[in-house]
Amino acid sequence: MSATAFQFLLFGLDTVECSYYLLPVEGPGIDFEALALKKEIFRLAKNKDPMLVNLGGTDFLLQGYGTKSGYPHVLENRDFTIRCGEFNNPPFFVTFRSEALWRNTALGMHERFLAWAHCLGYREEERNPHVLGRVDFTFDYQLSNVDFAEESFVTLASKESKHRTDRVMTGVAFGTGDARLRVNDKTLEIAEASHKVWFFDLWGCEESVWRIEWQTRKDLLRRFGIRTFDDLMSLQGDVLRYLSSEHDTLRIPNGDSNRSRWPLHPLWRDLQAQIAKLDAQGVIRVVDEQAMLQERLMRIAISTYGNLKRVAAIYGLLNGNDRVRQVEAVRHLADLLYKTHDPLTWDTDVKQRMDQMRLGQ
Repeated sequence: MSATAFQFLLFGLDTVECSYYLLPVEGPGIDFEALALKKEIFRLAKNKDPMLVNLGGTDFLLQGYGTKSGYPHVLENRDFTIRCGEFNNPPFFVTFRSEALWRNTALGMHERFLAWAHCLGYREEERNPHVLGRVDFTFDYQLSNVDFAEESFVTLASKESKHRTDRVMTGVAFGTGDARLRVNDKTLEIAEASHKVWFFDLWGCEESVWRIEWQTRKDLLRRFGIRTFDDLMSLQGDVLRYLSSEHDTLRIPNGDSNRSRWPLHPLWRDLQAQIAKLDAQGVIRVVDEQAMLQERLMRIAISTYGNLKRVAAIYGLLNGNDRVRQVEAVRHLADLLYKTHDPLTWDTDVKQRMDQMRLGQ
């Protein structure tokens, strides 16, 4: 143990979630009807255990349930949890498991998933191949003593939670949204809950290890231009520099009423030094124009879809029909749009709106 009462052990990614936009262009893809039939057979047999299936030369456990987000099929093995569906967009949502990430790295697991998908004939869409939805960054330290408390953290987060064992702090968390900091006794967590004893070999020790972990989600990642795994490898230092310097800091209370003037804790200074070694491009923020425009389109689509239901309801009332299909409502709306279309002003109005958007309106 160093004289400063702590020793840096390990940096890595403990959870990664990613959406994949894959198309079956060179093979049959997954037989989703066969998966649905297997699940139905097990449901009728009242079997609650997952089923063993082999897809693309890889074994998975097919769960008998879907997800709240609408994916009908859940495939799991020691490396992945794959949520998928023939008509979902994106068709695949993948969680890379902790042990697999530490064993093979995030980029290695991404390539392994794509290799499996390629065996089934899938290829990524060129313009939108995959999008990261969550990345958990972790830094593990062995501490000879814990000389800080929850009050020592200065954070932009508005919510916090803490854990104690025998009146001793064993963990604290700040935030609930796109950036969540968690600092906890990892060895205690392994003993009481996760049982991830393989970390002992990675650390080279079995006691007094604390983890500093940021759980980051899509919106924060987009602010720093992180959409793909290549982005993550080149820009992770930028997002972590922001998190460890502006969003959250660990300080030594000294009585100053302005907590941001408290001196940094030596542990946090070392953490910032470790982050400085990571790949970065020196940016503070990245405005992802493409992502912003796509988000704007989606909001318009949601609003239009609500109006489309009103169109269907009105035509149903006009024609005494209790059921108006979506395709019929779209056709009716298209007819109305055709009648209101003014070709003389269209180009001018569209150009005006493009100029407004370029200028931030």
